[in-house]
Amino acid sequence: MTTRPLDSLPPDTTPPTSDQPPEQAGLRAGLKNRHLSMIAIGGVIGAGLFVGSASGIAAAGPGILVSYVLVGALVVFVMRMLGEMAAANPSSGSFSAYADRDRALGRWAGFSIGWLYWFFWVVVLAVEATAGAEILEGWVPAVPQWAWALIVMVVLTVTNLASVGSFGEFEFWFAGIKVVAISAFIVIGGLAIFGVLPGSDHAATGFANLTEHGGFLPNGPGTILTGILLVVFSFMGSEIVTLAAGEAPDARRAVAKATRSVIWRVGVFYVGSILVVVSLLPWNDPAIKKHGSYVAALDTIGIPHAGQIMNFIVLTAVLSCLNSGLYTASRMAFSLGQRGDAPQSFVRTNAGGVPQTAILASVAFGFVAVAFNYLWPDTVFQFLLNSSGAVALFVWLVICFSQLRMRGIILRESPEKLVVKMWLFPYLTWATIGMISFVLLYMLTDDKEGGGRSQVLLSLLVAALVIAISLVRDRARRKETEKAVAPQ
Repeated sequence: MTTRPLDSLPPDTTPPTSDQPPEQAGLRAGLKNRHLSMIAIGGVIGAGLFVGSASGIAAAGPGILVSYVLVGALVVFVMRMLGEMAAANPSSGSFSAYADRDRALGRWAGFSIGWLYWFFWVVVLAVEATAGAEILEGWVPAVPQWAWALIVMVVLTVTNLASVGSFGEFEFWFAGIKVVAISAFIVIGGLAIFGVLPGSDHAATGFANLTEHGGFLPNGPGTILTGILLVVFSFMGSEIVTLAAGEAPDARRAVAKATRSVIWRVGVFYVGSILVVVSLLPWNDPAIKKHGSYVAALDTIGIPHAGQIMNFIVLTAVLSCLNSGLYTASRMAFSLGQRGDAPQSFVRTNAGGVPQTAILASVAFGFVAVAFNYLWPDTVFQFLLNSSGAVALFVWLVICFSQLRMRGIILRESPEKLVVKMWLFPYLTWATIGMISFVLLYMLTDDKEGGGRSQVLLSLLVAALVIAISLVRDRARRKETEKAVAPQ
């Protein structure tokens, strides 16, 4: 098979057309190093960590730590593979661009995973807008929830439309608040565990709560797998830094730095904070389920107004997810447009160097999903949630298979660009593929309503539909090409 040179992947800028002035010719490198660094650090901390950990603790007890370690390792491996490809060739299409055409898996793969990823994020926009609106309505009940959702979406849309620098600045502060909050929680919680927290009447527990109250695995070792299903999707978003790198001045260096730091980020923010929670409180403490794991832990320490403090942090995480989700969806749409897999209007950029139509199209679908959430939450919106539920795992699989192909291409054509390397290649890549496949298969055993089985099956249905559209389009294009070159 003939392969294109590495540098022939679609670039992140578009040449001017007759209706596109030079100053609107493509994306601009408007993200500063501090923006990209904070996106890399804070991107791994999602709202799911704060609001979703309670269910995992209830299911697996202290053993949820093992679930977080296993999923964290999975994310580290996937990010290492993605970092290898992104450092060699930064692109706003990231894994979708790497999978595209003969570079790795084929044009159908780039088209399909790109649109599935876009679909995932526009659904996330609706989820996060609703979650943020619920918190804001609790603070200002005079404004209805739907109005808060509208306000939040409009503000962040304007931010993204202004320039990539304004997106980066907002995300810098959103991510900064999350990082400071979780770091403070770990430090204060650690002091409380050993009884050295000034002004606290909390008795030192050490790590006794990890083995008391039924043991480390009170509900059996099988709950570790249940915990994996409950926590795996809270890690989605760590790959955003590789998309953002396409708009940074020194993308290769930024990607390499972010990839190498993912181990400590996952270890500290996820495993470290959950260790504090299950050490401070018995895993079966009713307060965890009633108030949430982090609020319950803060209450135990004696922090006043713990609930409102955590609401503020969760709101920050929600706004960060909305901000980065809109950015991510629009840049994926932009990349699809560059490759001819989306309307060409998605490629056009405004005076601020951002893909205006791609942003507006993404937020429009986000608004539609929000409306579905209010009008038909248990039918249409639940279908959207379930049909995008396994997309994260599909994305990770595509990254793994793309890296298997791209490593050889990089070594053959531009070995000097291999500044980040996947460990123990190809054995660890195949092991990661096996781990992801196992999680998908295990999800099929979760047959409760809205559970893993429905998510996998509906996500597979949507994926099959998108792949079918891609194959039909490719066939039509080949026929047009053959007709154009055929002798008259």
